Amino acid sequence: MANLSVQPFVIDVAEAALDDLRRRLRRARWPEEVPGPLWQLGTDLAYLQELVDYWTSDFDWRRIEAELNRFDHYTTEVDGQRIHFVHQRAASDDALPIVLLSGWPSTFAEFAKVVPLLTEGAPQFHVVAPSLPGFGFSGPTTTTGWTPRRIAGALAEIMRSLGYERYGAHGGDWGAMVSSQLGLTDPAHCVGVHLSMVIAAKPADPAVADDVSEQERTELGRMYAAGRDQMGYQQIQSTRPQTLSACLMDSPVGLAAWIVEKYRAWSDCNGDIETRFTKDELLTNLTIYWVTGTIASANRIYAETRRAGFGASLPDAKVPVPMGYVKFPGDAFKPPRRWVEELYDVRRWSDVDEGGHFPALEVPELLSEEIRRFFGGLE
Repeated sequence: MANLSVQPFVIDVAEAALDDLRRRLRRARWPEEVPGPLWQLGTDLAYLQELVDYWTSDFDWRRIEAELNRFDHYTTEVDGQRIHFVHQRAASDDALPIVLLSGWPSTFAEFAKVVPLLTEGAPQFHVVAPSLPGFGFSGPTTTTGWTPRRIAGALAEIMRSLGYERYGAHGGDWGAMVSSQLGLTDPAHCVGVHLSMVIAAKPADPAVADDVSEQERTELGRMYAAGRDQMGYQQIQSTRPQTLSACLMDSPVGLAAWIVEKYRAWSDCNGDIETRFTKDELLTNLTIYWVTGTIASANRIYAETRRAGFGASLPDAKVPVPMGYVKFPGDAFKPPRRWVEELYDVRRWSDVDEGGHFPALEVPELLSEEIRRFFGGLE
């Protein structure tokens, strides 16, 4: 297989795009305030106005841009699709490469704290942190069919083109599904997968399905309850993503309302979002979606995967490479270990005391140490 053409990339958002963003924010048309508990019906109006005011007047994208550009960025084209990625090498040439994969509604910038923690210390790792096709600086997807399995194939090709014959993969959310597909479809090169979220359906065998502890049974009840209360977004994005995306592509305030509520609901913040995320961190993510015009294509991954069927996202056979998992208390997905073992060769299972669905932002040191221990143990 011929090597891909890999080009250096620098983040440089046009000033006109930032001016347009600020104009739209200043012209926001707000919904009425609804009486009742804050956040119960969605994003709290007062907090949204506070965040938008900061976005308009105090958020310094150029400073954020400079911080992100301290990493080594590249782009390439695979299967007709532009893919952006950070490729940060460790000082040790024989360090194991690791792919760090984010999900929705995140971007590669979620790993900004984790990259230096992994490229330094002991053991060291080379880090490749892509923007998934359709997300951020990878630009909108130009064809249909970009499922986790197809994305895994593209990333495996990138890793070979970078000269890596062996690599590991870590991910959460959609990144966990892509990581699992890398372990399933490229076991000759992917030495293991480490996940901060895992999905495992109830096994058909009653003996396995019922092999759960009382704590796991409680966690299942909470997981199903969260699904009933919080998964409306998934139904929309799986069935009619273009209708929603027309709103989010036109209104940065709408984009903020749609995404920020997820950061509060899915994190280990006890209802106070800024105990886990700064405004700058929230707005870095939102600004990347806005200036790249990728919220529509990012949303479409739900519909693409639904059309393609189960095996395009979740493993349709047992993943043959070693797997490590960190169970964060703030994440809703907590299937019983016995169910997970039906799909994965579990070598490390960590129950930790803090962190949620966005651990690279919430608890970067803890996550980095878990990644280091899992892959260091394999080595």
